[in-house]
Amino acid sequence: MAILVCIDSNFSQLYRFLLLNFDFLLKIIMKPVNFFSFVHIDEYSATPKYLQLTNSILTAIGAGKLNKDDLLPSINELSYELEISRDTAEKGYKYLKKIGVLGSIPGKGYYIMNAEFRQTLKICLMFNKLSAHKKIIYDAFIQALGENVAVDFYIYNNDFKLFKKLLNNKREDYSHFVIIPHFMDGDADSYQIINELPKEKLVLLDKRLPGVSGEYAAVYENFENDIYQALEQARPQLSKYHTLKLIFPEKSYYPKEIRKGFSRFCQQYAFTPGLVSDIEVEPIKAGEAYINLMEDDLVTLISRVIAMNLKIGKDVGLISYNETPLKKLILNGITTISTDFHQMGAMAAQLILDNSRKQVEVPFYLTLRQSL
Repeated sequence: MAILVCIDSNFSQLYRFLLLNFDFLLKIIMKPVNFFSFVHIDEYSATPKYLQLTNSILTAIGAGKLNKDDLLPSINELSYELEISRDTAEKGYKYLKKIGVLGSIPGKGYYIMNAEFRQTLKICLMFNKLSAHKKIIYDAFIQALGENVAVDFYIYNNDFKLFKKLLNNKREDYSHFVIIPHFMDGDADSYQIINELPKEKLVLLDKRLPGVSGEYAAVYENFENDIYQALEQARPQLSKYHTLKLIFPEKSYYPKEIRKGFSRFCQQYAFTPGLVSDIEVEPIKAGEAYINLMEDDLVTLISRVIAMNLKIGKDVGLISYNETPLKKLILNGITTISTDFHQMGAMAAQLILDNSRKQVEVPFYLTLRQSL
């Protein structure tokens, strides 16, 4: 009889537990079967996969596709279905748990604990390439935006066709499109596809694109004026050279306004100008100063000058476009002309946070070092 009493007591407790937790247990039994139709990983995106996972889940919550107490797939299911590592899946879940969106039950897994969380900003960020200075822009942009902002990051490698494909596939409900518009070819038509975007959602970075109409935000360089004024500041150091050469490869995404500013300076101050398309075969002589745009050309130029037993900063001058930490150290310092990339990223973020459509010119600096 004592045994029966014990059984009745345990059954009563179990019944009360089931009654009190019926809704939650029902969610566990009937977890969302369509989870992988709205949570996915984009292989084209440069955004870390764990952040893609968290952003997809947060977007699904905002759209009402995931609700409070919904049980999420296991780490193993995520890893298999999304083709990501277990570490990536777990990192995504742990991040959502850290910000209070997910809860977890030992042996049961993760579930939606807070469905009130909202990302007010979802940004499509498109860079033409990755480089040391582009990373500075990206880091400053992300830092200035703060938390609770989703950023999908894409790199189109200066290829207009890829840019067009990515943009056409990304007409989701983004709050903003932040674009660096540099292309190897197809530049003449690029403004047309950008004009299809709502102007209140558009932020152009690094350059303004002719043909883009309407009121939109921009953080840009004034390429022609920037190089002209920087070289003007460097006139005392340039005075020991009779020839000034700009290394501007034929197939380049750099704006032609740089060449205009360079030519205007040489004409104004009586320097013999030179436009170099291939530094590997260009004759190098004492009394010349070079301006390089691309990092590979910088390495080639330095190697050739050293091999000719000429001294950089005395026989041959060197100015490099775009400041990077390494240029402070190479050859006791390489003179640079550069925009403020950190400020560019921070200013773009601020325009978004302020919901502003201002167009702001970024400061441009000459940094004199031993190479000139």
